[in-house]
Amino acid sequence: MSSYDKVKSQHTSAEEHYKTTTARIQKIQAHLENARRGEKLSGKVCIITGVGSLKGIGRAASILFGHEGAKHLYLIDFDSTNFPSLKEIIQKKYPDVQVTTIQADAADESAISRVCEQALQEEGRLDVFFANAGVASRNGLQDTSADTFMNSMRVNALSCFLAIKHASAAMLKTNASRGKNVSSGSIIMTASVAGIRSGAGTIDYSASKAAVNSMAKTSAYQLQKTDIRVNTICPGLIETGMTGDTFDYARSRGTAGKIGQLNPLGRFGVAEEIANAALFLASDDSSYVNGQNIAVDGGLSASHPVVPGRWA
Repeated sequence: MSSYDKVKSQHTSAEEHYKTTTARIQKIQAHLENARRGEKLSGKVCIITGVGSLKGIGRAASILFGHEGAKHLYLIDFDSTNFPSLKEIIQKKYPDVQVTTIQADAADESAISRVCEQALQEEGRLDVFFANAGVASRNGLQDTSADTFMNSMRVNALSCFLAIKHASAAMLKTNASRGKNVSSGSIIMTASVAGIRSGAGTIDYSASKAAVNSMAKTSAYQLQKTDIRVNTICPGLIETGMTGDTFDYARSRGTAGKIGQLNPLGRFGVAEEIANAALFLASDDSSYVNGQNIAVDGGLSASHPVVPGRWA
């Protein structure tokens, strides 16, 4: 028996694994219901883009940042439909957190410049900018138009460039009266495993996310010695509004147990798990993490898609 076969023989059945996965995910999603308030973001002023999806990373991060004591959350999305429910949830659970919702395009320079300036005017400081807004395409190479390619670059990459440019300018400003004596801040951007290696997205989506990863590394050096950190999170397969069709299709065919089986954990992820990574990068816990592309993908990007003993 090969080492591969030996490991495989120790696996549980697909049905048992899916049952375990479902229970684990439910526990992750219910974590904040009984958790004590945290202080990791106490006093911090934060901007988050892409908060509109009910199952989205931005929404999960907004609630988690509130749980961890953020002073003021400026929440941005192109679609304002779900703003009321998000604001109600945060202010009901965490009444000490100020919430401002803004309907805007994350790739609109004037809008991003305005919200950074608004934070400075109202709170005297900006500490965190989580550039999470994004769009995914579906077409193959020959069916991808130039307009589709440029839209992916605009929404996914240009929005992050604008976040870096304007958030860093705001974070450089000091305000002793608001407890900020030196420049500092954390800029976090949602990239993707598709921006690390091929096979996880369309050509335009992958190119845009690779650009985001590159910008984090380049801007970290452009902002050297300012204590402004720039990092990306590279999610794997996460159940969000963007990936909903994939999950719905699998469940309709009775193959939900196969979702996420390509990574070593053998499961998909949920928005709350990416939000936890964003919290780490937003907080002082990550004070020495800078210019990094951090994969949160169950191990998907850790290996080439070949298995020892299965070469043919």
